[in-house]
Amino acid sequence: MFIVNVESAICRDDKWLVITRSIKEEHAGGTLSLVGGKVDVEGSTVDIIERTVKRELYEEVGIEIKDAVTFVFSSSFVTDAGCNVINMVFLCEYDSGTAYNKSPDEVEAVHWMTYEEIMNHPQAPPWTKESIRRVALTRS
Repeated sequence: MFIVNVESAICRDDKWLVITRSIKEEHAGGTLSLVGGKVDVEGSTVDIIERTVKRELYEEVGIEIKDAVTFVFSSSFVTDAGCNVINMVFLCEYDSGTAYNKSPDEVEAVHWMTYEEIMNHPQAPPWTKESIRRVALTRS
């Protein structure tokens, strides 16, 4: 059984929206990350992934995106607790709101960073760098 996780990549003025994950997070606390989270069980429904992307952005950093989200790639990993996770990354377009630390239990800090700043950041794990690399190529 897999947990399904989504992440959103948003770029404005050549800067990407990233967060520092709270040290309270069970996986990768204190690292640089795209905004995202787990898909909730909703029974039979449509557009669950897209709604999850929008919900996580609003819950964690208080911004809204336009309706269209573009799937970029997926990967899988195993958490420290042994949970299997499918991670899906989406390119999103900013719509409204000012990004801030809306969910302190999940988000330590909010940043708008250039590609180079992320790639050279000491708290950017390889998977975050790979996500940014892939979404940057999608935008080109």
